[in-house]
Amino acid sequence: MESFKDSALAARIVFGTDTIRQLPDELARLAGKRALIISTPQQRDQAEQVQVLLGDSAAAIFSGAAMHTPVEVTAKAMRIVEDRQIDCLVAIGGGSTTGLSKAIAYRTDLPQIVIATTYAGSEMTPILGQTEGGVKTTLRDQKVVPEVVIYDVRLTLTLPPDLSGTSGINAIAHAVEALYAENKSPETSSMAVEGIEKLARALPVIARNPQDLAARTDALSGASLCGQCLGSVGMALHHKLCHTLGGSFDLPHAETHTAVLPHTTAYNAEADPLAMQHIARALGGEAAPMDLYELGHAVNAKMALRDLGLHESDLDRAADLAVQKPYWNPRPLERDAIRELLEGAWTGKPPL
Repeated sequence: MESFKDSALAARIVFGTDTIRQLPDELARLAGKRALIISTPQQRDQAEQVQVLLGDSAAAIFSGAAMHTPVEVTAKAMRIVEDRQIDCLVAIGGGSTTGLSKAIAYRTDLPQIVIATTYAGSEMTPILGQTEGGVKTTLRDQKVVPEVVIYDVRLTLTLPPDLSGTSGINAIAHAVEALYAENKSPETSSMAVEGIEKLARALPVIARNPQDLAARTDALSGASLCGQCLGSVGMALHHKLCHTLGGSFDLPHAETHTAVLPHTTAYNAEADPLAMQHIARALGGEAAPMDLYELGHAVNAKMALRDLGLHESDLDRAADLAVQKPYWNPRPLERDAIRELLEGAWTGKPPL
């Protein structure tokens, strides 16, 4: 794939290799002079590299981003924003870092530059998920969409193979739900199919050879397409269920999406057979739920929620929470059927 820039979306996209070098120019375009660099504790080194790249324009680093965007973490970051008179946010990392940047932007309307190093896709959506008191809630607001997203394929070469696989299937989940969304369109469906195709082709290759630059390019491009899909349509059972499992039971985000996706797809299979055909074809298979399950195994992912920390005694509560607030789904939400779905995902058995 050739490098490109695209400003047609709400976010300006800078895609290619070594594109992180363009960060100072992108910050200047936004008139940023006192940037807060955001990362997780594990990516502090990358945040410090960004600090060196920005020089005097880097006012501070906050490396405390956490999964599911806890409001107490956002409060800590907000104190730095106020104390250091921050005028721009630069986030480097995956969904946790992007989520914190969005949470700050939601409260301040500060411009954001996101340097995506995983396949989360969150950087392309107007969706913010936050956790407070053990409950994760989501909102949609255009002001949380980053002004600039930098995709540098080389930055993904160090993403561990196991996380690459689950992060990529998390992105595929965005496209799967876009194909049967209530407000789907030919445009989003086309992007969804292309995104799934690229990721399904790339992820098994990355599992075998993490340094394969062509596969990494396909995966990052596919993840961006899937993120754009999620940003354009509504979410259904899969995302709501994963938000419940993450926010209320503290399960890891991408791994949970990977384990649950075959089962939520099976739940909705008969309600939208055309969407299932598109998904299966994009995956290079014949039955979407089983194809997703096999892709999980192909990237060596854990496919049982019990292996991710969910207890069997949690299943009833998770099912209750999943139907607590009504939302659209192609198949009506049935508490007992969702409980059965969860049990299948908990054991890790193939989807029904």
